[in-house]
Amino acid sequence: MALTTIFFLILSVVAIGTAIGTVASRHPVVSAMNLVLHFLMLAGLYLTLNAEFIAVLQILVYAGAIMVLVVFVILLLNLGKEDSLETGFTARKGVAMTFGAAFVIQILILFTSAGSFTHEITDKSVNVGQVKNLGYILFTKYLFPFEYIALLLLVAVVGALLLGKKKLFLERDLPEKSLK
Repeated sequence: MALTTIFFLILSVVAIGTAIGTVASRHPVVSAMNLVLHFLMLAGLYLTLNAEFIAVLQILVYAGAIMVLVVFVILLLNLGKEDSLETGFTARKGVAMTFGAAFVIQILILFTSAGSFTHEITDKSVNVGQVKNLGYILFTKYLFPFEYIALLLLVAVVGALLLGKKKLFLERDLPEKSLK
């Protein structure tokens, strides 16, 4: 077994574990930290698939910016102590157990028949996550949409700055003019 395959399997198992920890944790901050670890494991999976640029974007965008937003929202919610959950068997728990059992059976069927599938890797799919190929596609085939999105983001940033600056300008200069 190749070293990249071993790393892929290890990262996959840890990613599944952190995803389960995200959903199963009762404490929101612990759940958010599990989600950060899950995003980092996904970045590692991208690295094993030779998609370095996508791995860096995964770390910067999801593990960085999105998780900071999630943690701030959790902290601002001021979550108090929750009431204890119902004990005993309910219809909702029965439906959840049925779907969980069906999911486990499907996974077992998939793993037992995994050897019968053949995977072909083409030259195009090998290099899809590399910066050189992504840049070539962005600046040739998708140049107009790329420039349009850049212009739209520029207009949004300038609009946000003008709205924020207008408030600062009015708050700073109005009290002096009103006193005279």
